[in-house]
Amino acid sequence: MSTRDLLKRLIGFDTVSRNPNRELMDFVRTWLAEQGIESLLIPDESGGKANLYATVPGVATDGGIMLSGHTDVVPIDGQDWTLPAFELTERDGRYYGRGTADMKGFVACAMTAMAKARASENPLQVPLHLALSYDEEIGCVGVRSLVEHLSNQSIRPRLCLVGEPTELSVAIRHKGKRGVRATFIGREGHSALAPHNLNAIHLACDFIAHLREVQEQLAAPYGGQEQDKVPYTTVHAGLINGGTALNIVPNRCTVAFEIRNVAEDDPDELLHRIQTHARELVAREQARIPEAAVSFELFNEYPGLATPEDSWAVEFVKSLTGANDCSEVAFGTEAGMFSSRLDIPSVVCGPGSMDQGHKPDEFISIEQMRLCEAMLDRLLARLCNPGGL
Repeated sequence: MSTRDLLKRLIGFDTVSRNPNRELMDFVRTWLAEQGIESLLIPDESGGKANLYATVPGVATDGGIMLSGHTDVVPIDGQDWTLPAFELTERDGRYYGRGTADMKGFVACAMTAMAKARASENPLQVPLHLALSYDEEIGCVGVRSLVEHLSNQSIRPRLCLVGEPTELSVAIRHKGKRGVRATFIGREGHSALAPHNLNAIHLACDFIAHLREVQEQLAAPYGGQEQDKVPYTTVHAGLINGGTALNIVPNRCTVAFEIRNVAEDDPDELLHRIQTHARELVAREQARIPEAAVSFELFNEYPGLATPEDSWAVEFVKSLTGANDCSEVAFGTEAGMFSSRLDIPSVVCGPGSMDQGHKPDEFISIEQMRLCEAMLDRLLARLCNPGGL
């Protein structure tokens, strides 16, 4: 089966994060088995979703290279697609379909590389691993059980290549994230007597005003100028929910906010400062309204990526792509998880552009797919060379 045909099959599975991915994973596992490659499924509690980990052994049993990708995609709801989202359409030198760029294009290329490694007349000197995950799009959630599995292994990959779309530039940095839900408690009452009560939405709005102040402080050293890239830590309130009727003073309001931190900033220290200010807001009301309160729930977090530019891992991936320099990506990836929690040097490098991801009529160019296959062919040549890694 060609890489194009693999991509066609992968696109045909509706693996929006809210849906199971097990059917896709069963297809991948069966296809790998047909190539003589064993794989392990790591299911979630429901059994409807799973990670997959597969290895083509080498002469040496330790180390090796891990190709990593996620199998979930973002929804198409509310988007104006002119082509079938879950069918592969080839047109004008492009492959269209949800997930072509982000990131089933790379997954298809990685599967082909695994098959070539298994069929090679020259044995691999070190193993080649494939790691596929679920629920990356909602905050690198699914990969955690895969990370736990690898943490219990005595032998781990020596390098991880995460194939998120970078147009095959070598990205070594991205921000980490904390997703937090703040819940404010006030006192309900008739809106005609609003001053006698405590409006939880007002408390939440005062809190959001503080978040904006924090963001201004973080951006100030950079002059506040519009930039293509945002080189500083950001704070953002994304969801607010409170109130039941216009004539009732609301006694409860929740605000979901996030911190996306550069590697130099400590997100936990920043979160502590934000929480302290929120508690001070509430404390000023408690003498009058004793039940006033605020609580916080950390519902999602993943670490940033900061792989040293002069590391052997970066130089190795550069040698595969021909790149002379490095880049960073604005979006988060699973690379930070592998790097910080397993101490596996990780680099983000894959075909396609995130400018096409998450949009209607998502596509990847056929040329980018070809270049990715060529990069992975060079990887296999290196892995088959006794001195190649």
